[in-house]
Amino acid sequence: MIQVAVLGYGTVGSGVVEVIEKNKEEINKKSGEQLNIKYILDLRDFPGDPYEDKVVHDVDQILNDPEIKIICETMGGLKPAYDFTRRALLAGKSVCTSNKELVAVHGPELIRVAHDNKCNYLFEASVGGGIPIIRPLNYSLTAEKIDAITGILNGTTNYILSKMEKEGADFEEVLKEAQEKGYAERNPEADVEGYDACRKIAILSSLMTGKNVKYDDIYTEGITRITSTDFIYAHAMGKTIKLLAQSKEVDDNFYAMVAPFMISKSHPLYMVNDVFNAVCVHGNMLGDSMYYGKGAGKLPTASAVVSDVVDCARHIGKVIMCFWDDEDVALTGIEEAKRSFFVRVSSDRERKAIDVFESLRVIEADVPGEFAFVTDVMSEKEFNKKAEEVGIISRIRIEE
Repeated sequence: MIQVAVLGYGTVGSGVVEVIEKNKEEINKKSGEQLNIKYILDLRDFPGDPYEDKVVHDVDQILNDPEIKIICETMGGLKPAYDFTRRALLAGKSVCTSNKELVAVHGPELIRVAHDNKCNYLFEASVGGGIPIIRPLNYSLTAEKIDAITGILNGTTNYILSKMEKEGADFEEVLKEAQEKGYAERNPEADVEGYDACRKIAILSSLMTGKNVKYDDIYTEGITRITSTDFIYAHAMGKTIKLLAQSKEVDDNFYAMVAPFMISKSHPLYMVNDVFNAVCVHGNMLGDSMYYGKGAGKLPTASAVVSDVVDCARHIGKVIMCFWDDEDVALTGIEEAKRSFFVRVSSDRERKAIDVFESLRVIEADVPGEFAFVTDVMSEKEFNKKAEEVGIISRIRIEE
């Protein structure tokens, strides 16, 4: 029997316990061993909870118990999660986590500590909730040179954009509704400003390169400036607007960014709506592959944590290879990235826009007082210079 501990009995932690208990027969069969939750760490008591007898308040009770072989870290945040995780790995206990912030900041260090102590640090649930994406990158696509990853990696922003599109509503109105339904936090900054998606693409980019992509080096732009008028234009163009997180290797340059993009109906992410997430991976031999599902939520995320628990149970005393070194990747500034842009200007700027941008495609839509167009492909640096000269209302990048 393999003894397991859960650190944090909140939404995901309670989900982990539920998944292990409800699917015990399947999980034990696939693990090749019986799994038992021995401890649940939390500051609170849970009177009346079916597992209240397993709740403890002192992490040392878990870390000093030689029977504990696998720990599920579902606390979130950096402290005390980092200290508890590192101590567990130093003690030879494998750790499975849903903590994207911790993985993005300390991933390579914790992987190294785990391997030095013949245990594992697994983090399938840190990106895309229940969508299997970490394991495919580490195992299934090992014959590939991955040169691009593009994803919708935040369910809250995707829900907001989907509702704005369907209902013709503005951002603030839909955000309030999302908060009332529990799809958005009371403080939604991490989601709507793109920070959550940024941490996730940093993790995927690190696995793509085998080196460390620092999330604070990634250009990040959220959805707060997207309006219902933008969707009027998008419909006129046969497109939609999505918050994309992407990393690409082009001519020995490595770009990573998070920003809203217009995408056409032929794009594989066009039909990813509401709280769903999806990730497109491009390999030099395979071409495109796509991974789709629920990117958040109690049970989808918990299911991903437990899939790592099963992997650890199969590899007690053995290292599961994960290539993510400490060496930092030097990101190329997005100023050099080339693409076309959708642009809105006031009607009195039409002549100026035509003179400055020269070759452009006019977009006809029922929006009074505005002139809208799509530029030729150009660098971000060139576009910013021209946009400043013209004086624009807004711009949205176009992903072909």
